[in-house]
Amino acid sequence: MATSSATERRLQRLGLHTPQDYIVHLPLRYEDETQLVPIGSAQPGQSVQVEGAVLHSEVQLRPRRQLVAVVGDDTGRLSLRWLHFYPSQQKQVFKGRLVRVRGEVRAGFNGPEIVHPRVAAAGGALAAALTPVYPTTEGLSQPTLRKLIDRALESADLSDTLPDDIRDRFGLVPFAQAIRALHHPPANVSAADLLEREHPAWRRIKFDELLAQQLSLARARAQRLSQRAPLLKPQNTLLLKALHARLPFALTAAQRRVVDEILADLQRAHPMHRLLQGDVGSGKTVVAAIAAAHAIAAGAQVAIMAPTEILAEQHLHKMVDWLAPLGVNTVWLTGSLTQKTRRDASQAIQSGQAQLVVGTQALIQDKVAFANLGLIILDEQHRFGVGQRLALSKKGELGPDTDTVIPHQLNMSATPIPRTLAMTFFADLDVSVIDELPPGRQQVVTKLLADTRRHELTAHIGAEVARGRQVYWVCPLVEESEALQLQTAVDTHQQLSEILAGMAVGLVHGRMKPAEKAQVMDDFRAGRIQVLVATTVIEVGVDVPNASLMVIEHAERFGLAQLHQLRGRVGRGSAQSVCVLLYQNPLSAIARQRLRAMYETTDGFEIARRDLDLRGPGEFLGVRQSGAQILRFASLETDAALVEQAQQLAAELLAAQPETVDRHLGRWMRGKQDFLRT
Repeated sequence: MATSSATERRLQRLGLHTPQDYIVHLPLRYEDETQLVPIGSAQPGQSVQVEGAVLHSEVQLRPRRQLVAVVGDDTGRLSLRWLHFYPSQQKQVFKGRLVRVRGEVRAGFNGPEIVHPRVAAAGGALAAALTPVYPTTEGLSQPTLRKLIDRALESADLSDTLPDDIRDRFGLVPFAQAIRALHHPPANVSAADLLEREHPAWRRIKFDELLAQQLSLARARAQRLSQRAPLLKPQNTLLLKALHARLPFALTAAQRRVVDEILADLQRAHPMHRLLQGDVGSGKTVVAAIAAAHAIAAGAQVAIMAPTEILAEQHLHKMVDWLAPLGVNTVWLTGSLTQKTRRDASQAIQSGQAQLVVGTQALIQDKVAFANLGLIILDEQHRFGVGQRLALSKKGELGPDTDTVIPHQLNMSATPIPRTLAMTFFADLDVSVIDELPPGRQQVVTKLLADTRRHELTAHIGAEVARGRQVYWVCPLVEESEALQLQTAVDTHQQLSEILAGMAVGLVHGRMKPAEKAQVMDDFRAGRIQVLVATTVIEVGVDVPNASLMVIEHAERFGLAQLHQLRGRVGRGSAQSVCVLLYQNPLSAIARQRLRAMYETTDGFEIARRDLDLRGPGEFLGVRQSGAQILRFASLETDAALVEQAQQLAAELLAAQPETVDRHLGRWMRGKQDFLRT
């Protein structure tokens, strides 16, 4: 079947280049065209196929132009509606014609209806088996895809990548059998099993996909262990001892444990690739400072990159406070600096005079060159794109391609990683967890409040400020959006300034100049501002122990991880802190689940697990923007047992069957290994 250049482009957009790509382009769902149901038994929520006579057909002009028809049989009637239609569709439903109609029934104003149904002449032969529906793109029809996939099934290599003994051991059907069953389900197969992906054919495909991922990550890890990194062994421990003496608190047992893990990594000859995770307020920054001091004492430069200027500035303040008195030269680098200041900073970095460099994505600009970058610390690493993480690492590469020395890397995240995610996407990382909060930290009380009770809240703010406390009030947008009808930071600041007359109400948002933002934050830290109205620029890193009340306006509009991060801005002092989630009815089902999760738990791991359920791994990991779906068929929520089996088998195959590994990766991971590695 010849394809036009336009069709070729659409196919390539779906990642379909070779027969091997087509055979693993599997159905999203299946339609049951094997039977007809009486119109009277069609229920809302069902996909049905019915036959009947067209009893009525007209083009209505109000409330909008639409094509409306009614079909009926001896058992009942069903409305059909097209919001956009062509003359050919109008001809299909002329009054008196016998038609076959397929689509999802919904409850309409005048009873059951199908919107944009598929219509054909009645009386044709029924399908013998379920009809596959494939992922597609605009301009590429299902019949075209089916023909191309059928052609690929005739020419593609369907031989098995797994030996018989392995298939028997894990109870897997042969690959060819699984592929053919999914593209052309046998007549007796259960539609529910296929839809829920419980059928043995789906189990084989999910196992193969998870195994390929585990093999790829294990190879990436092996490759990293074969690479060289600077051996960071300080000649003396004076700097580290002085830093510990400067800290106004003792490290928790969990902090001491993760420090030992990180410092041991830095003294090995292969690159550290470690994820430091801990809930909001668990003390990751001081661990990063100790790691930085160790590397600097060993003669290396250290770079700390954060996703926002406010977060980067928080790191700068703490690092300068702890390390500058000990003689460590720290440089600040962001895009908002003047040209001269940026040039001076770049020269200090290139000459090696700058021992510690703190900044935003400005660190990865072409003009920035390091003299001896030995350690990279990425905060909130999932908020950087894959390319950005790689670009900073390349700044520390030294030597020829055949013997390159690459820097150690410490990734920090306040979003705990659920176990199944750690076993899959983070299998190449060593993970350190700070699993206890510093002493004296109290759990934050979370309250849900409808925005109709806002006046009660403002009265409570007055009482809180009278007790000498400070308050955050977070809004989701800076300027009014008619579409969302959201309260804005600017309007809220004005309203609160009037309601809370006599109190200092500040405003900070992303569109302010950096110097203005910095001044407002300094005033809030110093207590000169009592109520700070802000957008999510204060989501991470802001540390004001005296702030004891967090109000999140339109909480239903925020993601779960973001809500948890914002809640973590309070509860940093000795006072009991409260987070109020101010919401507007009606709530969507997902918004209701998010708010319930926030109300029910403050455990970051439980929040992360629920967030993964709601959003899926791509968005959770910060890789959604790449467009690459690493797991297309398996689910981390329902296939945890398969993940464990795949992980076990991957270790065995890598040790004893390299040919099997090559064959399996060749089928499943072409072009994706590098993406997984980062």
